Order: sequence, then C-alpha cells, then structure tokens
Amino acid sequence: MSTMTYEEYLDEVTTLLTELYELEDSAAIKLVVDAQDDGYFIKHDEVDDLRTAVQAGKDAVALYEQIKTRCRRRKSSSCACVKRSRVKRPVAISR
Repeated sequence: MSTMTYEEYLDEVTTLLTELYELEDSAAIKLVVDAQDDGYFIKHDEVDDLRTAVQAGKDAVALYEQIKTRCRRRKSSSCACVKRSRVKRPVAISR
C-alpha cells in the first residue's frame, strides 16, 4: 500500500469529506484544519504508514462523526457541517 506526503494526506481527507458527505469545500477544510489544531494528525505526520488512502477514509468518517456528535451535544442544528451534508454513498474506502 503506497503512502502519501503529509500534505497529500490532508488533501485526501478533505476531498473525501466533500465527496462522502457533500460538505462544501470550506466546511471540509475547516474540519481538517481544526483537527490539525487539536493534534489529531500528529501521528500521521510522524508515521508514514498512517498516510494511506484507506486510513484517509477512516479519518474522514471519524472527523465527520466527531463534529456531528459535538453539534448534537450542543443541540445545534445550525452547525454548517452537519446541516449541509448528506451521505451520498456507503462508506467503503479501498484504493
């Protein structure tokens, strides 16, 4: 399984968020940048084997689920990420 650079990996996670959940680019980018700020991707920067297409799919799903959970806890239907998204297809990433 081939690995990506750290930047390519973050781009892949962002792209998957837009494709899987129909997020606007700005919302997907914000999710990834916020996750970076929270330290979510530190290990991905250090361990090459964590930067694969399969892992990008897992991380896209995990990030989306996290934001959905946060919005539910706040009882906020105005969260841009959740409000504007619909799952387009089953989440099965294998490249």
